[in-house]
Amino acid sequence: MKEQDITKLPEKLFYSQGCNWIQQYSFGPEKYTGPKAFYKLRKCVDVLKFQWADIYGRKDKKAREKACKLLFMDEESEYKMYEAVKFLMLYQAIDMFEEMKHGQDVPNFCAILFSRDTSLDPFSFMLNHLNTIGDSGGLEQIEMFLLGYTLELHIQTFRLYKYGTEEFEVSFIDVCGRDWHKITLLTEDDRHYNIPVTHQ
Repeated sequence: MKEQDITKLPEKLFYSQGCNWIQQYSFGPEKYTGPKAFYKLRKCVDVLKFQWADIYGRKDKKAREKACKLLFMDEESEYKMYEAVKFLMLYQAIDMFEEMKHGQDVPNFCAILFSRDTSLDPFSFMLNHLNTIGDSGGLEQIEMFLLGYTLELHIQTFRLYKYGTEEFEVSFIDVCGRDWHKITLLTEDDRHYNIPVTHQ
């Protein structure tokens, strides 16, 4: 957010990088929107940027909590933010795929992300994985690495159905910056994740 204007990323992909296949992006149950996809993506990214800046700018913890609660009571804004995060994941995947092609260093999870038959490149990753999120699918474990990398978060997950095994606690971290925040999630099926919240 601080380094670039994320609201310009949809157009950048289309005009600078020639990714016109972005028109086949799906917004959850709303299938391919064609040329409208750019306008819709920009609106989603606008909402994410505005809400992020607003909440980040509140220094008082209680004020932040109140703003977050209000935000997640607004279903339309929540939906747009989550589509924006999906798009940022796609943008990050495109960047890393190009770096891989040119022999540059990328996080280890990229090799797995782009070795699946269903996601050999960013286009197939979008069609077969990202487009189903919010409709019939959720994030797979390898995509949790991409989510953490995109948001610069260390994601620690407790898999309740694996209690008592080595796979109970999983950290979705490959490359981590020193100032990355850590969040904890709980899951019962690796598809639906919950954020534990403490009430004070």
